[in-house]
Amino acid sequence: MSLHAQLSPEAREALDRQRRNTRAASVIIAILGTTLLAVVLGFFGLKAMIPHDPGFEAIVRKPITDDPPIDKPTMSLQSKPAAPAAAAPPMIVASVASPLSIPTPDHPQAPGPAILGDDGDFGLGLGDESGTGPGQFAPIPSNFRKRCSQEDRLALLAESGASAETDEQVVRALRFLKNTQADDGGWGTRHRSAMTGLALLAYLGHCETPLSEEFGESCLQAILFLTEIGMEKKGRLVEDASDRHWPYEHAIATYALAEALSMCRAVNATPPGLSDTVQQAGQLIIDSQHPSGGWDYAYDESGSRGGDLSITGWHVQALKACKLTGLDFRNLPRCVRDALNYVGERQASDGGFGYTGTAPAGDLDYKSLTGVGMLSFQMWGKGSNAAVRKGARYALAEMPLEWNGPDCDLYAHYYLAQAMFQRGGTEWERYQPGFHRALSENQSDDGSWPVPGSGAQVSIPGALFLQDHADGRHYRTVLATLMLEVYYRYLPATR
Repeated sequence: MSLHAQLSPEAREALDRQRRNTRAASVIIAILGTTLLAVVLGFFGLKAMIPHDPGFEAIVRKPITDDPPIDKPTMSLQSKPAAPAAAAPPMIVASVASPLSIPTPDHPQAPGPAILGDDGDFGLGLGDESGTGPGQFAPIPSNFRKRCSQEDRLALLAESGASAETDEQVVRALRFLKNTQADDGGWGTRHRSAMTGLALLAYLGHCETPLSEEFGESCLQAILFLTEIGMEKKGRLVEDASDRHWPYEHAIATYALAEALSMCRAVNATPPGLSDTVQQAGQLIIDSQHPSGGWDYAYDESGSRGGDLSITGWHVQALKACKLTGLDFRNLPRCVRDALNYVGERQASDGGFGYTGTAPAGDLDYKSLTGVGMLSFQMWGKGSNAAVRKGARYALAEMPLEWNGPDCDLYAHYYLAQAMFQRGGTEWERYQPGFHRALSENQSDDGSWPVPGSGAQVSIPGALFLQDHADGRHYRTVLATLMLEVYYRYLPATR
């Protein structure tokens, strides 16, 4: 006899439904489990396949006191690379403070008519108390690349009317800079941010980075010197902001650090704090522009003077270098547009560019800032502008460069050499021989350049590069070096 339990149709249907759900759940769980296992195994497998590149190791040291001073960013090179392009990155050991705000610049009383270096003017010639390319401008690797290959440098020198000796002179000048650098990484006794920024630009113009074999340590210390100032001063790249000339220093140092950031990123050697410092310093420039479109002493935004073209030129260069970093700067397009409008308004009918208006600075009988105006347009993609063509004609007619005579305005020709190289063609062919001869024939054995003029009454009296002391020698040497680097520092737009 057997007993059988009879299920009702409703119960059997419920049981079958439960079995189907159970089987489905089991299948789903199995699939998920298999997928998870594959992901985990794939992660560890991929990690094992990727070669480890230590790059830079940033170690942030926590302060051991409740109220420590601003820490100085440091980078110790633990291995000396063979060359910038092929070297292994050094290790950074850094103590980094993060500036969090951009100060509102003070606006002391607007300066008087002092120009040409009077009263410590840092303008037309970086004066002292004793009196007084660009082209495409794309970041590495596309536009800085040519300066980083000796073969390319020599080819460009030959193509543009110079010789291999020019590059050797640049190297001798860089050795002079290395030998005269202070222990803290800076240069000079006054205006140290600007002096250091100009030296750093000379290093970068020859593709020297923190990884370079001969100049890497010197280049690195210059970057850290300026970065420390920016971190301590919350974006102001100047040791003494009470000096009304400090916008010159800030702009030059910003220009140098921004270009350093682009190049250091390219070789995977970015010192700590550099990016934040460039961000703050560049934004301060934009936020401190005068309504005229220019920039003035002490970043005065309300005075009737409205700035001058000498100050403005350095800010135009700095902003271009900032843009190439790829950092996000508020109101940069509007700032550049207004700046170029300001520059254009300084051009006289003869093609020369004036100082505060269309007239030359001081008692000069020529418009020494013509190169500033030309280069400002060229840097921002306006090299075909009629203002540039008119400026080139004026410069060829009115602005010779003669080292051993009165026409040795190195400040004017720092700009003009770049502007004429960007023009190219017959205008460069006419300008280049005199410019090259003046510099190549007068370098001292130690790599510096002597006081120009040979005792003649120079057309720009009192400029710092005319002074026979350490700061004057440093300043004219960095100007001359940057001028000789024009052959490969930036390619012209036509290339």
